Amino acid sequence: MIISDSAKKQIDIWIEKYPQGKQSSAVMEALKLVQAENDNQLTSEAIQAVADYLDMPGIAAAEVATFYENYNHKPVGKHIIRFCHNISCMLNGADDLITHLETKLGVKTGEVTKDGLISVKKVECLGACVGAPMFQIDDQYYEHLTADKIDDIVDGLK
Repeated sequence: MIISDSAKKQIDIWIEKYPQGKQSSAVMEALKLVQAENDNQLTSEAIQAVADYLDMPGIAAAEVATFYENYNHKPVGKHIIRFCHNISCMLNGADDLITHLETKLGVKTGEVTKDGLISVKKVECLGACVGAPMFQIDDQYYEHLTADKIDDIVDGLK
């Protein structure tokens, strides 16, 4: 089942936060919930199921799902490292640190480690410029990164 009864109940809570007839405003949270229940990725069928549930055009849900980088459209690891690649992080060495991370894990950005544990994504902005360079793992931010800090953090995931 693409949308479980549990997810529908949670989506309904979000729908109630918006004016009558504006249930499509809950699309971001609905996509997040459905993604979590479907191996942490959104297929076109899952996106359409969300659109149908929210009574909105499928293309509108797909536009949201493909615009924001927190939605996955292919298999990902148990942990997702989202490395900020915006100007503040780039000016503070993000490119070299991304290369370090890729070398350490033996994967390129956009790939999953052989053990399926970690995915690496380069993202445009995570809104933590004061802590640049930084990345996010799952829901946790890690700021003021160095190669040594990255090694310690990644080793802690294993």
